[in-house]
Formats: sequence, C-alpha cells, structure tokens
Amino acid sequence: MANIFQTMKNVFTYKPEKGQAFELLEGSTEGVERENTPEAANLKPGSDTSDKTEGTSAEQTKDIPAEKNGKKVREKKTPLTVEEWNKQKNDEEASPDQTEEGLVSSDLSANLQKIKKEFGIPYNTDVMTRKFKIARKVNAFITYVDGMVDSTFVSDFVLRQLMEPRNFEEFFKEGNTENISDYINENVISVHEVGKMKDLNTIYFQILCGDTALFIDGAEMCLIISTRGYEKRSVEKPVTENVVMGSQEGFTENLRTNLTLVRKIIKNKNLITEMIKVGKTNQAYIGIMYMNGIVNQEVIKEVKRRLNSIDAAFVAGDGMVGQFIEDSPFMIFPQTLTTERPDRVASFLMEGKVAIISEGAPFAEVVPITFYHLLQTSEDSMVRWQYGSFLRIIRVFGIMVSAFLPAMYVALTLFHQEMIPTELLASIARSKEEVPFPTIVEIILLEISFELIREGGIRIPGVIGQTLGIIGALILGQAAVAAGLVSPILIIIVAVTGLGSFAIPNYPFGLSLRVVRFFFTFMAAILGFYGISLGLFLMACVACNIKSFGVPFFAPVAPKTKSAPDLVMRQPIWKQEERPDFLNPANRRKQSSNSRGWEHKKNGGKKQ
Repeated sequence: MANIFQTMKNVFTYKPEKGQAFELLEGSTEGVERENTPEAANLKPGSDTSDKTEGTSAEQTKDIPAEKNGKKVREKKTPLTVEEWNKQKNDEEASPDQTEEGLVSSDLSANLQKIKKEFGIPYNTDVMTRKFKIARKVNAFITYVDGMVDSTFVSDFVLRQLMEPRNFEEFFKEGNTENISDYINENVISVHEVGKMKDLNTIYFQILCGDTALFIDGAEMCLIISTRGYEKRSVEKPVTENVVMGSQEGFTENLRTNLTLVRKIIKNKNLITEMIKVGKTNQAYIGIMYMNGIVNQEVIKEVKRRLNSIDAAFVAGDGMVGQFIEDSPFMIFPQTLTTERPDRVASFLMEGKVAIISEGAPFAEVVPITFYHLLQTSEDSMVRWQYGSFLRIIRVFGIMVSAFLPAMYVALTLFHQEMIPTELLASIARSKEEVPFPTIVEIILLEISFELIREGGIRIPGVIGQTLGIIGALILGQAAVAAGLVSPILIIIVAVTGLGSFAIPNYPFGLSLRVVRFFFTFMAAILGFYGISLGLFLMACVACNIKSFGVPFFAPVAPKTKSAPDLVMRQPIWKQEERPDFLNPANRRKQSSNSRGWEHKKNGGKKQ
C-alpha cells in the first residue's frame, strides 16, 4: 500500500526535470542571422565530445589478452546493446574517407556502373538511363525516375538541345578552353534550375526527388536538372475544418504547394522558409516557416534542434513529426496544433508562432500553443466579435458536455438521488425497471456502440458512411430500448454527449476528450461527485505540468501573465493591439492604437 501511494505521489507532484529543459525566455527584438548553412543543418544537437565517450566500454571489452597466474587469458566479451551496435555501425559507415568511391568519376562507364548498382538496374524498372552523344561528339547519359519527371519536358528542353550540333558551334571552336559542363549550364539548357554536384549520395537523392542527372564523359561534375512533373492533388476545400465565412482553400500533400498557399496570404520578405530532411530511409523534407523579426529566435533554435535530433528510419506527415518533437508524449492532451487551413497558419505566423509543414500530408503543425488555441477557428476572426464570442461559449459548453455529462448522470443516479426532482426521479426509475444491467454497464455499452458507429461511418466511403452514422444509430438505439437492454434517457444522454464532441474544432483535442470521458465516468461510478472532483483535480494537476516549447498549457491564465484580448471571449479586432505576451515575441506590437484611423480623423484627432 505504501508503494502505491508513493507512486501516485511521484506522478502528481512536481519533480525537477532531468537535464536542461527548454524555457521560452524573452528574446532580443533584433533579428539574428539564420543558421541555414549545410553544416548547421546537418549538425545534430548533443554531438559533442561527451557523446564520443559513450559506447567505448564495449570496445574496451574486446578480446584483449590479460595475464592470470603468469598465463595469458582472453577476457570475456560483453554483448553490445542495440544502441551501441547501431552507433558502431553508423561510425563504420561514415569512417571511409571521401575518396573517388563517393564522387563522380571522369570515366562515363564507371558512373553508369555505379548508377546501375545503387538503383538495382535492370531489376528496378522505375529508374531509366538514356545514352546519347552531345552534339554527336561527346558521350553522355541521363538518369531519372519514370513517372516523377515530365517526360515531354525532358525530351524538348534537355535531350533535343543537347543533341543539336548548332548549340555547340562556339564550344568546339579552336582555342576554346571552357569546361563542357559550364558551357551546357550557361548556354544550352533552357531550364530554370540547373545545379552542379560531385557527391554521388546527393545526386542519388536528387534523382529520387524527381530531378534528372546528366553525366558527361570526361567531366567530374554532374548536372542536376529540375524536371519534376509527378501528379499531385489540386487545391480543394478543407475537409476537417469547414467554415462558413473564410478561405475555402486547404493544404494538399505537396510541400511546395502548401508553402505557396501560405505565401499567397503573407506577401512579406521577412517570411522565412527553412528546409530540414528527416527520416534516414525515406528522407522526407520538412518546411519550417516563421516571421523573422516577430518570432522569438529561441523557439526557432529549439524547433530545429528537435527536428535535427529525430533518429528514425521512416518519418511521414505532420502527425509523426508532432509525436517526435512534443514535450510530454505521455500526456493525453495535444501539445501541437494541427490545421489544414493556410489562412489559419498565416494568422499564427503573424502572432509569432512557428509552422512545421511536412510533405506527404495535407496538414501543418503550429507551435507553441495553449489550451485556448484548441477552442478557436479561423471563422472567429471573420465574424463580428459578438458572434465570435458566442460561438466560443458554445464550444466550451460542448467540451463540458462531452467530458462530464455521462459522468454526471452516473453520479446522480447512483449516489445523489436527492438532487434529482421527484418527478424526474420517478421517470428514471420507471425507465430502468426492465433493464437488467446496472447504470455503469448501460452507459459503457452505449458509449462503445456510439464510438463504433462513429468510427465505422468515417471508414466507410461516401454516402454509405453517412447513412450508417445516422440511420444505423437510430435503428440500434430504438432496438436496444425496445429490447429492454438500455433505458431511453440514456439514449438522450449519449446523443447529447456526441453532439458536444462534434462541436470541438480540433480533432486531436476531441479524441483526447473522448478518452477522458471514460475516465470521469468510472470515477463517478466509484465516488459520485467526489470522484468527478478528484478526477478533475488530478487532470488539472497533470495539464498544468504540460508545456509546448516552453509555453505552459494554460497560459496566460495559469501562470498568470498579461491578459490577451483573444482567449475565450473575443474583444473587437481593432482592440487586439499586441501579440500574446506568453510567446515573448521580438515585436510585441501587432497594430497601432489608432487602427480605426478614420474615426480618429472624424473626431478632430481625439481618440474615443
């Protein structure tokens, strides 16, 4: 029993964090130089001299002769852990010198053999190689992935121009010492983006991204030609964040398209986009967007530090990225905000937040966030402040209903019948006369059935899913009441609870409340209202320990900071003069105190 109480004490009491935790401190108002050099991007945090000392114990326990009683004996080898084995393997792979093995060779046939070996040609039918002669004189070949390039573009603007002798008349004149790669780059290929590379690993990656590699006999450089032309989904309406008033554009699975959608809204030179590659095997690009001069530079450094430290073979989409970089992965509430709306991302960037956009998913992650950001939608700013405040109050009521209504019903019927009016209590008693199950079993059965119908309606495509969600629930509910398995009032309780959960605008936050609902229901079945109060207290203690990139989850209420005009109750948009204080932005002023300038002039320069 003592161990149980000690474990509970350790969970719900404050403990100093191990190591150095990230704190969001007030930064300088001046912009700092961005660390986007290749060395800074590839440098992983924590790779200092202390890391080099780890894992040496395994090397010291190899077969080293030792003397015992004058005789040499072999010491016992200690098995390597998985982490030590992976570290040793990575060190061995990175140890060979960067010699000609990893560089483009001047021998064209050697380069062709390397390409075939790395991409598994001819077994790999996706990677294509095309041999030809430049100007009918110089041997060369191109390599690309079929389906990821625009084949018409390659034929018309690459091959045709390289094979035309007239384009090389100046180059083959006597006395010309210009390199053929430079001549092609500057005079022949009419493509907007052409680069020269020597490292074969980088060339392989560019080919897999949809570019075309041009290898020339005698040249120790490879030309990477931008020919990407794979199919992608066009911009459509948001699916999970529909609004009546507001932009009707949503993100797609293409990273470049998503970045462009944000730039269409914020046409400012200080909007910075940095690219980071994550995933050792799939090597996916992640775009980090922020407003230089507004965002706290410490947040940028922390975001890049966490992304660069991801050590996983496969990382796809913002959902996986968010799980890798969140502060408290064992907490039930989300610590990053997921949105598929470019206009909402733009508004967050202007407040001083950071957007993380991954390729392959039509969503973006925004950090840091608080609890109150999960209640807001982009429509709140498009309507008048009275309407926006009313909608947010409805959402708060929906949250309370979704989390506590079943638990309140269980507590009232099992422990606190004296609080129910007599007529209502008699009606509840009559409805439960023929029900063979206790109240807690009834409500758990109905809740699980409702979750099954909701999940099934999502997975079944099209109109069938909507039919299952509406008609199926009515038929099952009516049949359950007619069979005497559940009481009619419980059908109403579960239905209203479902409506409350539908009012929550953030899908991950709604999922967390669906889980929390069962927790409060069990607490109510054990101790009634006291159990709900105890559960709410424990949940509040846990939530107060959550931070999102240095920002407390309930800021600016707990801890108390300078009040923001846009929490639950929304003030008029012309009164929102400063950015949130808990973000410590470099530029706190969002708009002037005289944003309604026409009114100022109307009153002769006197502010109302």
